[in-house]
Amino acid sequence: MLAGVRALVFDVFGTVVDWRSGVAREAGPFLQRHGGDPARADALADAWRGRYAPSMEEVRSGRRPFVRLDVLHRESLVAVLPSFGIDPATVPQAEIDGLTLAWHRLDPWPDAVEGLTQLRRHFIIAPLSNANIVLALDMAKRAGLPWDAILGAEVVQAYKPTREAYLRTAEVLAMRPGELCMVAAHPSDLAAARACGLRTCFVPRPLEHGPSAGPPPGPGEAWDATAADFIALARMLEPSAGRLKDPSEASL
Repeated sequence: MLAGVRALVFDVFGTVVDWRSGVAREAGPFLQRHGGDPARADALADAWRGRYAPSMEEVRSGRRPFVRLDVLHRESLVAVLPSFGIDPATVPQAEIDGLTLAWHRLDPWPDAVEGLTQLRRHFIIAPLSNANIVLALDMAKRAGLPWDAILGAEVVQAYKPTREAYLRTAEVLAMRPGELCMVAAHPSDLAAARACGLRTCFVPRPLEHGPSAGPPPGPGEAWDATAADFIALARMLEPSAGRLKDPSEASL
């Protein structure tokens, strides 16, 4: 049950938007222009994303000061390009910058905009993402994501799954942790949020890692709610009480 929840906060990469397809869409022409194989665009997207968590761990561990995700994304791109036959020193800096901004131009999952719009009628909705503010803003403007607020990781000066990322978000919204529900396709994100007192909702995204990635991960454990997508989640929630309907009323 989600009684008492006032705000729904969302993981973004993979849960709200399809990062892999969006990055690969722009990686293909980039590889073509610089002597790489455009057929490896999906592989570049995967390799780039593979450096996502390790790059943030340098910040989480305290080995480096907080920097925006755009900075980490650019550094990771430079690091993976040699594996695709490209010497980044030979690529104009504007081209590196341009491809880095592919993360600002990701497409939402088909249900995301409609589902968020429905949820926003009765709850505050905001990203609780590792994205920086301008990244999240650009993505929202392009995709039509109807957030009530865009906080960005630099507001809380922390990357998930550290406790500060969740607890400072609740503080910024002037709410108790239990008044927030974390919505994510990643059980590890939900587990970290729950450990901080947030409520949790699992929404599967079976195509996050592409159609050939094998069976998608399941919820892993029982969360406060599970919904097939954002539209189903909106239908599950009672219009004004902030609680789940009877399961027989839910359309999953």
